[in-house]
Amino acid sequence: MSNDSPAPAARPSAAARRTLLEPAPGERLRRARSYFFEGLCVSSAVVVLVPLFLIFIYVVSKGLSGLSLDFFTQLPKPPLGDERSGMGNAVVGTLILVAIGCCIGLPTGILAGIYLAEIGRGKLASAIRFIADVLGGVPSITIGVFVYALVVVPMKRFSALAGGIALAIVMLPTVTRTTEELLKLVPAHLREASLALGVPEWRTSLLVVLRTASPGIGTGVMLAVARIAGETAPVLLTALGFQYWSVAVDRPIASLPVQIWRNATSPYPKWQQEAWTGALVLIAIVFFLNLLARIVTSRSVKAR
Repeated sequence: MSNDSPAPAARPSAAARRTLLEPAPGERLRRARSYFFEGLCVSSAVVVLVPLFLIFIYVVSKGLSGLSLDFFTQLPKPPLGDERSGMGNAVVGTLILVAIGCCIGLPTGILAGIYLAEIGRGKLASAIRFIADVLGGVPSITIGVFVYALVVVPMKRFSALAGGIALAIVMLPTVTRTTEELLKLVPAHLREASLALGVPEWRTSLLVVLRTASPGIGTGVMLAVARIAGETAPVLLTALGFQYWSVAVDRPIASLPVQIWRNATSPYPKWQQEAWTGALVLIAIVFFLNLLARIVTSRSVKAR
């Protein structure tokens, strides 16, 4: 009687099993390189985050004790006395200056970035990119002197408008270059599909390409806002500062960076404490604006 069942497969020998388990030639070296560069990346991240974390903890420890309702509702008072003192006018002034700077700088920077990414070709586009790169490296005090000569001297007064214009110029390079680079990352088939449906090019750029890149552009915008919120030199040369409540854009106005600088350089412990509290509030404002931008952009992405 013949046995038609298939013969069992031969098991690999012990030597063959050892050969299969051994790493291929050069595998150990590749793994060592991979572990080395992963460790290098982690170490670099720690080097970046640890100083930032220490600065934040130090500012919180110094400024938290002076944080109260009076800080947001009272005006700066003389250092000698028991009067309730605060920086309410500086907080309002900083928000006004940042709002003016954003109203001027954001539309201009975003539209310039759209032009460079979607339309700009040739010498004009190259010149705009070069000017934006150079402007990004110009010291902010130089921009303050420029706006002082251009706006403050003809108006014959310091003003919130001049301060907002200076901050808008400071944020322009960041917004322009960020918008351009992120629009270039949008896949070309989205543009082609929109144009194939008969959508005009300008609507494609604004409603398709720009909306697709909006989360990244929002991050770049928040970086620019965080920078201008802490600028002192251009604000000091244009908006100067004010010891009282003011919301007029054609008059001098208080700001947190200038008030922090004045209090920190004073010999009075009371004012120095207010300077630390002002620094903490300024960090909180920047953090809140970044958080708000992340929430808005994430919701827009989920809606799409």
